[in-house]
Amino acid sequence: MPLNAEHEIHRRRKSRNVGLAVVLVAFIALVFGLTVVKVQQGDMMEAFDHQPRVSELPVEGARE
Repeated sequence: MPLNAEHEIHRRRKSRNVGLAVVLVAFIALVFGLTVVKVQQGDMMEAFDHQPRVSELPVEGARE
C-alpha cells in the first residue's frame, strides 16, 4: 500500500476547502470593490476627525 494514497475523505475535505477559498475571495473582492467606490466618491464622505462639519453648520442669516 503506497503512503501517498488519497482517501475519499481527503477529496471531500479538499473540495470544501476550495469552496471556502472561493467564498473568501468573493468576500474580499466585494469589500475591495465597495472601498474603491467609496474612495472615488470622496466628496460625499465626512470623517470624524474632530473638525466642524460644514454640512451640519447652520446657515448664517437664516431663521429657524
